[in-house]
Amino acid sequence: MATMADVAHSAGVSVATVSHVLNGTRPVLPHTRQAVLDAVDALGYTPNTLARSLVTSRTRSIGLAVSAISNPYFTEILQGVEAAALEAGYSLLIADPHDDPRHERKVVQLLHERRVDGMIVAPSAEPGDLVGYLRRHAVPTVFLDRLVDAGAAEDVAPDDGAQVAAATSPGTARFDQVCTESAAPTALLVTHLAGLGHRRIALVAGLPGLSTTSERVSGYREGLAAAGLAHDERLLVCGNSESAGAERATAGLLALPDPPTALVTANNAMTIGALRALRRHGRSVPDDLALCCFDDFAWADLFSPRLTAIAQPSREVGTQAVRVLLDRLAEPERPARTVRLPCTFVHRTSCGCPEEPGSGTGAAGATAVSTLAEKGTTS
Repeated sequence: MATMADVAHSAGVSVATVSHVLNGTRPVLPHTRQAVLDAVDALGYTPNTLARSLVTSRTRSIGLAVSAISNPYFTEILQGVEAAALEAGYSLLIADPHDDPRHERKVVQLLHERRVDGMIVAPSAEPGDLVGYLRRHAVPTVFLDRLVDAGAAEDVAPDDGAQVAAATSPGTARFDQVCTESAAPTALLVTHLAGLGHRRIALVAGLPGLSTTSERVSGYREGLAAAGLAHDERLLVCGNSESAGAERATAGLLALPDPPTALVTANNAMTIGALRALRRHGRSVPDDLALCCFDDFAWADLFSPRLTAIAQPSREVGTQAVRVLLDRLAEPERPARTVRLPCTFVHRTSCGCPEEPGSGTGAAGATAVSTLAEKGTTS
């Protein structure tokens, strides 16, 4: 089996130079780097990861704790995390916390005990134990999709167009965070429906305690206010971020003496549940009730009618989370930051708008959303 010394001899460099090339610990001239890589390929050299971790105190591994099995949205995020980690030379250890506060604390501890260099976590609605563990053990962590209270922050403009909040001083916030915009896109769905003439617009909201739920509820209320509509508490119902909960919540809306004429669902699973309830009660979309949903998904364009939706850049969320974590590992004392990525309004026909000429099977129209929709926004 080839050794690092064999690689160094073949490339005509020192063992230290080979180490710098393989570990990225110091810049190496391009032609020298290529000579080392050619020698690695020719000799079939495989680095000893365990031995390297003993020397560097790094395992070049990342722990990922997301409920990927139960939530297809996180499956796409996982793909982004995996691709970015692999590109950076990191392996990935994955655990599913099942959105259970007790279980998430356990799986994060197990990942930490395997000496991952850092963690990417989608926190539950009650992340107190999780945050306490990560803080006590000073684990470099990026919170994904759902935010936790990270202290005072100020907005700054990033180079890549995402919206970033940076802590005002080192230590103000302990964790980095990556998510999408939630309030403004939800407001846009509401003002779009109001612009089509709807005055009773309902929201099936997600699990209480999640930042995504509170932000989408806030966006719903902002949208109503922007459209000059009164807020009726009976039209704001909880679907607990899952299909069965949304089915029950939608059935309750339909049973009201004055049911809504339009509905916004706050995630993809709840969209499915709402559609089941509508079918079970013999209601047609959009003839009996217009529908817009938060979360676009692969088959949204195959429904009849085709679903008007907010599309989140899920793979990019995963990619950004890895980049932010690597920045933290490279510069542990840097101020904590929250990166927000814009969503896209994908305009189809479930809202009641006619099919646009030439749209085919794709989206009738797509518009980036990062700020509160203006009053009366329509197609």
